[in-house]
Amino acid sequence: MVLLGSIFSICRDAAGVAGHIFAFGLFLSPLDTFRRVIRNKTTEQFSGLPYIYALLNCLICLWYGTPLISPRNTMVMTVNSIGAVFQLAYILLFITYAEKGKKIKMLGLLLGVFGLFIVIVIGSLQITDLPLRRNVVGILSCASLVSMFASPLFIINLVIRTKSVEFMPFYLSLSTFLMSISFFLYGLFNYDLFVYAPNGIGTMLGSVQLVLYCYFSRVAREESREPLIVSYA
Repeated sequence: MVLLGSIFSICRDAAGVAGHIFAFGLFLSPLDTFRRVIRNKTTEQFSGLPYIYALLNCLICLWYGTPLISPRNTMVMTVNSIGAVFQLAYILLFITYAEKGKKIKMLGLLLGVFGLFIVIVIGSLQITDLPLRRNVVGILSCASLVSMFASPLFIINLVIRTKSVEFMPFYLSLSTFLMSISFFLYGLFNYDLFVYAPNGIGTMLGSVQLVLYCYFSRVAREESREPLIVSYA
């Protein structure tokens, strides 16, 4: 039993490290957008809402990973700490280059995120029953992750309608899939339903995106081919 526990612990940590590596693919994916924003000194028609949602998700999951809520979930805490820093940096850049109306809106949403996070932290600490506290924050974390993973459903629908993968970057879909499956395994080896359940959903949605990308890319290549010889007989 001790040996089995050690193997599970090693597998858990390996999956967590892999999840950190693949998470950087997600965290770095908006860099091209912000290079354009900085170069043009305007946010154009880009929306800052995805970064607001991502920051809130990272903060809730970060709180769930702390020892005050769930022990043995350090990897969940660290990856979401890094993610929160990235999202906050993107939001501050967005505010810097946005028009006045957008600046005020984004500042209000940012304050709202921090306010909601403080309410969650203080409210959960009022629950003295530790298993109940873990379940409450775990449900919030799970709901937040599922909503984030469900957001690409619009893109999936767009890809099917247009039969084009133009708006679904391959490496972003790949990073989502690899990060999800890594933390799905991390949650399994850690016996944590609130980690493996939402990441299992993320794995399925990520695999759907990859399958669609491969299928419609192949269709586009076949349609773009012209016959070498055209017969008019």
